Amino acid sequence: VLMTAFYAVTELVGEERVHGLARGAGRIALTRYTVLPVLSVFFLTNPMAYTFGSFLEEKHKPAFYDAAVSYVHPPLGLFPHINPGEYFVWGGMLVALLDLEKRGVIANGYHVKVAIWYAIVGLVVILLKGILTERITAIMARRQGVEL
Repeated sequence: VLMTAFYAVTELVGEERVHGLARGAGRIALTRYTVLPVLSVFFLTNPMAYTFGSFLEEKHKPAFYDAAVSYVHPPLGLFPHINPGEYFVWGGMLVALLDLEKRGVIANGYHVKVAIWYAIVGLVVILLKGILTERITAIMARRQGVEL
């Protein structure tokens, strides 16, 4: 449904405007490795999310892929549609947390806090991974004489 909604908005607004907005967001590292991966993972889900990288310059594509592929697990507690094939990861943690809540070991609703913090920490991690992968890609390309 979200993918259909995304494509409907793209048709209404215009494909060139959407591409321009994505290219604009791709110019700044902060948005390139946080906003674009989050939007792509939320609307297009795994594995379709990686196609957002087509809006970026060639030198940024490996780092975007690294950021996007790293963000398909952290938001599962909030948005299970993102990567339904691997929901069992969050589901296993959820069962344990709910049991601990039921027994009074941890506060009620703690599983919600864990899901939110998991998503927030995931954002920080993808930003750092994106920047680091971009630097590593530049170093490797320079060493091998490849122009990106």
